[in-house]
Amino acid sequence: MQTLLLATRNPDKIKEIKQVLSHLPLKIISAVDLKNLPEVVEDQPTLKGNAIKKATTLSKSSALLSLADDTGLQVDALDGAPGVYSSRYAGERASYDDNVTKLLKEMQGVAENRRTARFRCVMALADGDKIETVEGVCEGLILKVKRGDKGFGYDPVFYTPVYNKSFAEISLEEKNKISHRGIALDKIRTLLETKFSRGVAQPG
Repeated sequence: MQTLLLATRNPDKIKEIKQVLSHLPLKIISAVDLKNLPEVVEDQPTLKGNAIKKATTLSKSSALLSLADDTGLQVDALDGAPGVYSSRYAGERASYDDNVTKLLKEMQGVAENRRTARFRCVMALADGDKIETVEGVCEGLILKVKRGDKGFGYDPVFYTPVYNKSFAEISLEEKNKISHRGIALDKIRTLLETKFSRGVAQPG
């Protein structure tokens, strides 16, 4: 069975990705499962650049098909911030709560009709030097207070009108149907299914 290496050590991302791709004839592992993989510095100016860098670096290091993503929250009232710096908005070692707290502070006094935002996710599938990328976008609003205890990252303050709830108030299955990562993963799933049907990624 072919192995797919997820170029992340984030347990929340791993859980979401495995939930969508679990039906494929793949053994899915993550960077947590392999020793001596290089740490990839996310120093590219775009989400796409970071995703490609992570996927290609780990694919070449492991000789495995590798999948990486980079995700950013783009808030219109903040001119697109935190964007590519979303995971380290409050500092290099910032926790989820640290980032959310900073975001809510920056958004104090911003009217509801100006609190529009979107999650953008770029995924890169790398097989050595061969790269394919996809993108998923989910529109929403930034809440004034946190709601819900599910999900991770900015989920407690990201409101989706589809469910009239925050991402932290819905199940993983519901989230994957509409989220930025879910949309990107659906495209990756189609790419992988096409590869298997054409014999490009035959198990073995």
